[in-house]
Amino acid sequence: MAFLNVEKINFAYPKSGLTVLDGISFSANELEFVSIIGPSGCGKSTLLRIMAGLIKADSGSVVLAGKKINGPSSSISFVFQDFALLPWLSNLENVKIGLASKPMTEDEREKTALEMLYKLELKGFEDAYPNLLSGGMKQRVGLARALVSNPILLLMDEPFSSLDELTANSLRKTVVEVLKDKKTLPKAIVMVSHNIEEAVEMSDKIVVLSNKPAVVKKVLEVRIKRPRDRGSREFRKKVNEIYSIFAE
Repeated sequence: MAFLNVEKINFAYPKSGLTVLDGISFSANELEFVSIIGPSGCGKSTLLRIMAGLIKADSGSVVLAGKKINGPSSSISFVFQDFALLPWLSNLENVKIGLASKPMTEDEREKTALEMLYKLELKGFEDAYPNLLSGGMKQRVGLARALVSNPILLLMDEPFSSLDELTANSLRKTVVEVLKDKKTLPKAIVMVSHNIEEAVEMSDKIVVLSNKPAVVKKVLEVRIKRPRDRGSREFRKKVNEIYSIFAE
């Protein structure tokens, strides 16, 4: 059995009864980076929240490391598209929230949170508040908060979509570098994205969803040597393959 198994997930909006997810199944092995892509409004973010235990599916299951996910878990961290930082807390305090469930002293929490902030290139901004940060820096704080607890599963909901392309590109490279560190590397990463090039650049596997009610159109392996060159023939071939799936 794979490290993460998403099995036949079905979900309909309670009030309207509109089916959004129709039998979604895929898996992720240890140390695999999986992207979920699909048309806007097809239920990608809903699927990610079901995987996090934040929403209950109508049927189906999510099994992580042999255990069924029935609700929020300290083993799973979530990076939100809109940063979701608490504005009345400093950046350091926001990151320390990720350690709230850990049996640590206050000094240990502070030391661990500071190390993660520094790793995400935020040295000197520990005591600043989120409203003083750019979008890219806010997302770095969000990533630091998600990674500081050493989750075994990291879920990211379009983490770069609200950033300009230069900032997003810089942050993608930072994320790739941070995830090389075995101390903070989750066992599996699942990212929702609407950006095909981004998915090909970062992923080992890409799950392509249809329009709603969403079904899995195809699961693609990405076997391109890292670091990946967006201008390479191999890269463009994989991007074009995905575009052709959407055109079917």
